Amino acid sequence: MKRNAVIIAVVAVVAVLSLLGITYLDGFDFKKTEVDATSSSLSFSDEYQSDSFFSLSQESTESVESSDFASSTVFTFESTEQSTDSTVSTITSSESSIITATPSQSNTISSTTEQSTSTSSSETKPVTPKNDNITFGRKTNTSNKKYPTVYFTRDISAAGMLKIYKRLGKNFGEKVACKLSTGESSASYYLRPNLIKDTVQYVNGTIVECNTAYGGVRSSTILHKQLAADHGFTSIADVDILDEKGSLKIPVSGGKYLDYNLVGSHFSNYDSYLVLSHFKGHPMGGFGGSLKNISIGLASRQGKCRIHTAGKSNTVMLGLDQDAFLECMADAAKSVCDYLGSDNITFINVMNNLSVDCDCVALPAAPKMADVGILASDDPVALDQACVDIIYLQKDGDGKSLVNRIESLNGIHTLERAEENGLGSRNYNLVPID
Repeated sequence: MKRNAVIIAVVAVVAVLSLLGITYLDGFDFKKTEVDATSSSLSFSDEYQSDSFFSLSQESTESVESSDFASSTVFTFESTEQSTDSTVSTITSSESSIITATPSQSNTISSTTEQSTSTSSSETKPVTPKNDNITFGRKTNTSNKKYPTVYFTRDISAAGMLKIYKRLGKNFGEKVACKLSTGESSASYYLRPNLIKDTVQYVNGTIVECNTAYGGVRSSTILHKQLAADHGFTSIADVDILDEKGSLKIPVSGGKYLDYNLVGSHFSNYDSYLVLSHFKGHPMGGFGGSLKNISIGLASRQGKCRIHTAGKSNTVMLGLDQDAFLECMADAAKSVCDYLGSDNITFINVMNNLSVDCDCVALPAAPKMADVGILASDDPVALDQACVDIIYLQKDGDGKSLVNRIESLNGIHTLERAEENGLGSRNYNLVPID
């Protein structure tokens, strides 16, 4: 009932904003605008209003000092249950070209979802940083080799990102894609070019992104490329809009609702993927991290519709079953990892500017939680779970609004499904590298 009430309320807000003719994206009016979308020729009607043009909640900024973190310690985290309504957008579209692809490899990122039955000999007490802002860990000084490793640094800088990437020990080939969000507006909290530049150039990567299905500047390849330039991305690397020429059809193994996923047609032009995600809240998924970045983020405009509608439509972004949407994100993420193979993809999450809103919101709520650091892993499930755990450890402190956002949309269910489908593990070893 609560979830349905929220859906109705959101739809009502969208309808009112649409009637008033209100848009918020840097003053650009998208009503009655024909969008030049090479891949799918989408146009938006008078009734269309994107959830990206407003924030579902505006939060005031609270300054909280970042906490210190003890180094040279390994923490093993075992998942505990955390506990949930979707906004609605509609579009009209004509079908674009879809290419069918077969994965060259079928290995998943991790199959280590089995719970540990061993008891650690170390003392089980939380590790508390000096200023008590963030408490890490359920177990200290213990390492379980069957769990994936999540690396952590407090150093949110270009040097810190490059350091944590090198710790992953990947040996990528020549054609490396660096997947990120280009950000909806200059006011959104997308990862800035000066933060990612050294790492992207170290791997000689191409920045890749897909067009949006909800409208706005990023729904058009031409405008999206201009926005990427305006935000400084083209000054550090080449930028490729993956679905500029349409969609690539890749299989979904064991999906609950999806039997195939539609990613950008350029997806297969790259041998490996470095996934750079700004971890934050999200007005549809509860939170956004690596899993969202490789599911919705790598999906073409048609693919985004397919995920949102649980496989019912490639042209209409209308989904009223929240859990089905979350499960489709998890299954789509697995299809990407299955296609690439575990040796050819890795993940970095940056926990800064921790707004309850995502980078697709033009006017996001101001962050209340202090910046945390950068985390990285070859397992996207473990990585996102580690970020969620850090937020939940602050659920009675400055992380309260983020916890509320996650729980109001049942965001944890994406992690539950991603472990269930074999993509990765919610248990992990957290390894500080500072």
